Amino acid sequence: MANSFENYQRRKLISSYFSVVLSIALVLFLLGILGLLVLNTKKMADRSKEQITISVFLKENTKEIEIEQLQKTLAMSEYTKSSTYVSKEEAAKQHSEEIGEDFVDYLGYNPLKNSIDVKLNADFVTAEKVEEIASTLSEKGFVDEVSYDKVLVSMVAKSVETIGFWILVASAIFTFIAVLLINSSIRLSIYSKRFIIKTMQMVGATKTFIRRPFIWQNIKLGMIGAAIALLAIGGVVYYVNTNFQDLGLFDEPYILVILFVSVFLLGILISFISTYFATQRFLNLRTDELYY
Repeated sequence: MANSFENYQRRKLISSYFSVVLSIALVLFLLGILGLLVLNTKKMADRSKEQITISVFLKENTKEIEIEQLQKTLAMSEYTKSSTYVSKEEAAKQHSEEIGEDFVDYLGYNPLKNSIDVKLNADFVTAEKVEEIASTLSEKGFVDEVSYDKVLVSMVAKSVETIGFWILVASAIFTFIAVLLINSSIRLSIYSKRFIIKTMQMVGATKTFIRRPFIWQNIKLGMIGAAIALLAIGGVVYYVNTNFQDLGLFDEPYILVILFVSVFLLGILISFISTYFATQRFLNLRTDELYY
């Protein structure tokens, strides 16, 4: 009979530990994925901004040395990501491929101009800065026109700000929910031991002495849950990087290190705080309140 009761208690204890570990692992996994999105938001936003091109069209009588000087100036400018010289012959060929016919043969001449396509660093892709750069380039005597999509620049900048804001809001909400879920799981685990806690207190054990084994036990469970979550996050990162290499998740490995360390420490921190306050609650209850 005693063995049967002990086996029952052991199974109940294992079930309790398993539910705590599982809840911690699931919540930290979701937080980790969200954190990965947050940490890579700027990178993805920067890539979108750096696709915007300023086209500097040159006058027909522009000398080769002037073109070379402009290219060197652009290469040395902090706002330049890359610059490419496009001759009017290359431009005509590209345009003909796009429209599906040779418009030069149709017109009898090439109306296009030599140009330099400039891609900007992401930090300079705002309506004000792009306009300032375009104005500066237009002042050069051999530059005929500077063209870029003003609507696209404004739209990209605004979209990036909006997306960044809502991602931060979602992160805050999910973090709050995660803390509540993990806290609830740990509280339920400790609730089943409330009579043991009160008995120890009644025989003279201090609150610190009573609380210590519960905190240590749940910290270990938090570490196990965090380890499981990190394995799952690692699998997702590997899959995404293999199938969507353009995202470049491994280009900046320190971001992944920060994420993994943060998730692991968060599992420990939440487990510690939740256990501390859960045990404190039962330590402060009167004996007759334990039945409610």
